[in-house]
Amino acid sequence: MTIAVLGAASLSAWASPTFNAGAATLTPSPASAANADPAEQDAADQTSSSDESGVAPKAADGTPLGPEQIEQLEQLKQTDRAVRQHEMAHQTVGGAYAGGASYDYEVGPDGQRYAVAGEVSIDYGPVPNDPKATIEKMQTVIAAALAPADPSPKDYQVAAQARQYLLEAKLEAGMQSREMDQARAGAEGNDRGDAPVPDPSTETRSAA
Repeated sequence: MTIAVLGAASLSAWASPTFNAGAATLTPSPASAANADPAEQDAADQTSSSDESGVAPKAADGTPLGPEQIEQLEQLKQTDRAVRQHEMAHQTVGGAYAGGASYDYEVGPDGQRYAVAGEVSIDYGPVPNDPKATIEKMQTVIAAALAPADPSPKDYQVAAQARQYLLEAKLEAGMQSREMDQARAGAEGNDRGDAPVPDPSTETRSAA
C-alpha cells in the first residue's frame, strides 16, 4: 500500500496492497482520481453478478476455460473481494474524513476486470486552533486506518501520524484548560473584592 500526497499536507491515501504478484505496481492516484470511476464500478457490478450466475466460466470469445485459467480466475475474484473489503473498511469508519475509493484492475481470463489494488484518500490534518476538535478527528482517523482486518504498513503509518497529532492536541487542550482555570480564579477573586492580608512583620505595636 502506498500513501499518495494529494496536493495538501493534510491529505493522504490508504491503498491496499497488490495481492496478485503478477499485477502492475500500484501508482498513487492524483486528487481528481480519489473517487471511483462510475464505469469501473459498473464493471465491478457485472463481475459480482457473474459470481452468482452459476454458469461455467468462459473466455471472452466464449470458449471454456482450462483448469489453470479457472484457478487464476478464482484467485482474481478472491483478490477483488479482499481489496474492496479493505477499502470499504477505511471508508465506513473514516466517515467524513475519508474520500472515495479508486482501484487498479487486471483483466481475467474471462475478459472481466478485477480489482487487484486500491486506495482511499484521507484527511488527517489537525483542525486549526481547535485542539478538542482535533482530538475527536484523530481518534476517528486512527480507527479508520486500522479498520481493515489486515492493515498494511502504510495504514499503520497513517495511524502513527494521527497519534502524534492527537498527543499534541491533548497537550494544547490541557494548557488551554489550565489558562482558563487561572483566569477564572483571578476573576472570582476580583469579584469578591478580597482585601489584602496585612503582613505581620510590618505591623506597628503601641508602647506598653
